[in-house]
Amino acid sequence: MSVHNTAIIDEGAQIGNASIGAFCHVGSDVILHDDVVLQNNVTVKGATEIGARTIVHPFSVLGGPPQHLGCNGEGTHLKIGSDNIIREHVTMNRGTIAGGGTTSVGNNGFYMAGAHVAHDCNIGNNVIFANNATLGGHVQVGDFAFLGGLCAIHQFCRIGDYAFVGGCAAVAGDIIPFGSAIGNHAYLVGLNIIGLKRRGFSRQEIFNLRAAYRLLFDGDQTFKERVAAVREKHGDCPKVISILEFIEKGDSRPLMTPERH
Repeated sequence: MSVHNTAIIDEGAQIGNASIGAFCHVGSDVILHDDVVLQNNVTVKGATEIGARTIVHPFSVLGGPPQHLGCNGEGTHLKIGSDNIIREHVTMNRGTIAGGGTTSVGNNGFYMAGAHVAHDCNIGNNVIFANNATLGGHVQVGDFAFLGGLCAIHQFCRIGDYAFVGGCAAVAGDIIPFGSAIGNHAYLVGLNIIGLKRRGFSRQEIFNLRAAYRLLFDGDQTFKERVAAVREKHGDCPKVISILEFIEKGDSRPLMTPERH
């Protein structure tokens, strides 16, 4: 373990073979796993656990109390996975008792400068938050999602796996897996085709998703009838089924749909 002589490590902190730079402050309930790097001027407080090989850049504050008027210092948690890159001025807050008590951040994420993860959010693996991307409380973000710079996600929204949110978008509804959303307020503009290609999706998988998307959001049938039609026609495609399951689980926010002209 390497600790700069200006860093403050409170008694009780559990620290593996980590590197803690100048003017960092690590609280008494913090757990840092092996090869975590706090570069300098990083604050980690509360019951916060940071997974192995995560690198935290200057002036980030991890594990601060939830920004929620109903909270009074209860013992809640922030759990951050391994191999994340957390850039300058990123903030991630602990959970609330009402929201389950834990804010959870997955593995292999890239959180650019100024990004914010609010209380009780659940973030998947391999996500990217561009500069100043902001989540309200209780937001769920799926694996491989990309959130553009300065976007803002309303509390309780769900962002599906492989979804893309454009820069400056204001998101007030659930975004289906593989979807692409832009605007203020944001609306669905299709699938995240560029992202799917980058992640190695096959032509056939993309073809199936495009066909299912058109069937789901076009036509004169009711939305329930269109969902049933997609299931009947593309029920053998796991990626399409993941969209339908995402839709069926939604009960907090409306589903984001394409703009109607």
